[in-house]
Amino acid sequence: MTAPEVIKVADTLVEAGRTGTACPPVRALLPEGDIAAAYAVQRANVERGVAAGRRIVGRKIGLTSPAVQAQLGVDQPDFGALFADMAVPEGGEVAAGRLLQPKVEAEVALVLGADLPHSECTVADVLRATDFALPALEIVDSRIAEWDITIVDTVADNASSGLFVLGGTPVPLMGLDLRGVRMTMTRGGELVSEGTGADCLGGPLNAAVWLAATLAGMGDPLRAGDVVLTGALGPMAVAVPGDRFEARISQLGRVAVGFAMEGDRS
Repeated sequence: MTAPEVIKVADTLVEAGRTGTACPPVRALLPEGDIAAAYAVQRANVERGVAAGRRIVGRKIGLTSPAVQAQLGVDQPDFGALFADMAVPEGGEVAAGRLLQPKVEAEVALVLGADLPHSECTVADVLRATDFALPALEIVDSRIAEWDITIVDTVADNASSGLFVLGGTPVPLMGLDLRGVRMTMTRGGELVSEGTGADCLGGPLNAAVWLAATLAGMGDPLRAGDVVLTGALGPMAVAVPGDRFEARISQLGRVAVGFAMEGDRS
């Protein structure tokens, strides 16, 4: 793709977010199945955000579920950038109208204390580099109407990123079995999702290794201080105004978020 073609797709996604009106799938504007072109679009909008003063604080991993991969016809995860202004305080509330079509999923977050610069990253590297883990909620969103997405749509759209919520009690990895953690997520007290660490690419550490190696290979490695959302532990749930979600992840604790009613856009 030429630079103007990349910018055209990037502009389409920005405009959808700005106006609150979802756009048609952008795959029609991209070479069929061209994931590299989709990442070029994502990168254009990430660079645009940084130029406007937004601060990158980490990365999110998507498509870690075999079922979702099969649905989109892919055999690999994807990633997107996390900005500081995407963080919602634990127990806080998302203002009505802030997102287009949000869904919530529970994840394990890792916070790094050291860089991960090697393209041949190992689990041991990730363990050494991680300061602590936290329970997290990712509030995914899509600028694509009706979530009508393929792999290139979601990659171009910053891996369908929206907002994220981190639990407030850090847990060191020593002695943790992240593959064996169990997650339950409720909406208004009703169970809407459950799963285990193994449901995330065989374990959250596996997902983190994939991300670290992929980014290092691109010359943009994970750095000390980065937050890594390692991927969903169970199915996502649609969020509407008035909802309140709480996830509990064994060994890590709880994390919650609410969605303000329509009319409350503070």
